[in-house]
Amino acid sequence: MARTYDGSCQCGAVTFSAELDLTHAVICNCSRCRRLGSVFAFTPRTAFTLRSGEDALTEFRFHNEVIAHLFCATCGIEAFGYGRMPDGTETVAVNARVLDGVDGHALAKEATFYDGAAS
Repeated sequence: MARTYDGSCQCGAVTFSAELDLTHAVICNCSRCRRLGSVFAFTPRTAFTLRSGEDALTEFRFHNEVIAHLFCATCGIEAFGYGRMPDGTETVAVNARVLDGVDGHALAKEATFYDGAAS
């Protein structure tokens, strides 16, 4: 069931809120995600609010450049990224490990595996 979560980077420069259903969290094994260790929860862009730090974000794209991975330029934490679903819906991939009150380690154990290394 979806609910609203607040999240931020390590230094607090980037803050946001998002309506997320964490029962559909995803772990990916592409080269980037393996190194980063993120647990992603996806939500429509309309259910995401960047509260502060737009000017603190640095963008990184790789491989097929589908997702704009956004990092805090100060602390380096990737809190979220912007992309599109296969149907064209604008989406946000939220790193659930940066959400207030969420145990990212426990969530990772329940997350769905996505074979990003194969794509």
